[in-house]
Amino acid sequence: MSSNAPNTAEVRPFPNAKVAPATEAPEIPVLPVAPPPAAEAPAKKKRSVRSFLLPIIGLALLSGGAWYGYDYWTTGRFMISTDDAYVQADMAFVSPKISGYVDQVKVSENQLVKAGDPLLTIDDGDYKIAVAQAEAQIATLSKTLDRIDAQTKAAQASLQQAQAQKVADQAAADNAARAQQRAAQLVKTHVGTQAQLDDAQTALDQANAALVGADAQIAAAQANIGVFEAQRAESASTLASLQLSRDKAARDLSFTVLKAPYEGVVGNRSVEQGDLVSPGQKLAVVVPLDKLYIVANFKETQLARLVPGEKVNISVDAIDGHPIQGTVSSLAPASGAVFSLLPPENATGNFTKVVQRVPVRIDVPADALKTGKLRAGLSVVVNVDSRTAPAATTN
Repeated sequence: MSSNAPNTAEVRPFPNAKVAPATEAPEIPVLPVAPPPAAEAPAKKKRSVRSFLLPIIGLALLSGGAWYGYDYWTTGRFMISTDDAYVQADMAFVSPKISGYVDQVKVSENQLVKAGDPLLTIDDGDYKIAVAQAEAQIATLSKTLDRIDAQTKAAQASLQQAQAQKVADQAAADNAARAQQRAAQLVKTHVGTQAQLDDAQTALDQANAALVGADAQIAAAQANIGVFEAQRAESASTLASLQLSRDKAARDLSFTVLKAPYEGVVGNRSVEQGDLVSPGQKLAVVVPLDKLYIVANFKETQLARLVPGEKVNISVDAIDGHPIQGTVSSLAPASGAVFSLLPPENATGNFTKVVQRVPVRIDVPADALKTGKLRAGLSVVVNVDSRTAPAATTN
């Protein structure tokens, strides 16, 4: 068979079979087949559910939009919100003022302490010796002052005696002078002798010499008093210096006991018994849980309606979102970038405006602090109600 012949099958009649004449088969009309009832039911059900749900969904969306619009108009437009807010505390860093070895650590991590409770002690042996030495020097110098005072009194007595002796010598000198004058007058009238005049003159000279001696004794007594007074002033100055040294030693001795500055919880303790500590070294932190506050960093675009006294709704995850109402206390005088270690400098180069944030302090009510669940550093979400601003009017 040629390869170009059509691929048809040859029909051969059976032997002795009669072949009917070829006739054209009649055309049979094709009727549309109806789908079975089981396939039509789900489609009708879907259309009915869709037609039922679409109005409900539309109504729900419309109601939600209306509720949102109403809430925004009545409340939302007055709220100033931020989640860039944290719980803060004015913590006290426990640091020694003196150096020494830690003798005892009296508190543990996360322990509640009262104001004045001892936190740790430093070996006080050397500081007690310094106090005792200063007190001994003060005692010695006090005795020296007593001796100088006694010598001064003796010198004053000697001065008084010399002054009294001078009075007596002055009287004797005056008497001797009058006697010499009478003797000289008698010699002139040839009533007295020259020997009498000489004796009177000798007595006068002796009286004058005694008077000069009295003046010398007075001067010596006055000089002694001056010396003693100078010695006492010097000793008194030394005593004052020793007393200051004693007070400093006593003050240093008191610094061997580190006490809690106020009530709070001890945290970040980094000292153990036997450690050598130095002045200014941070050993622990006391956090006052009853004096916590919130610092919220608001955008500069939100500051126009922020004023002290406004009420704040505070949401804290640590207390299961239980709402807390605080109060705006104050606004920082500058943005946070100004107080950073390296403030930005935009005087040169390309400039890209970045929205700045300003710290705002928010006071937390005392009843919320009493729960003891707030901790410094926690993140919070704050919503400031601008309608509560003092003397504010709202549209």
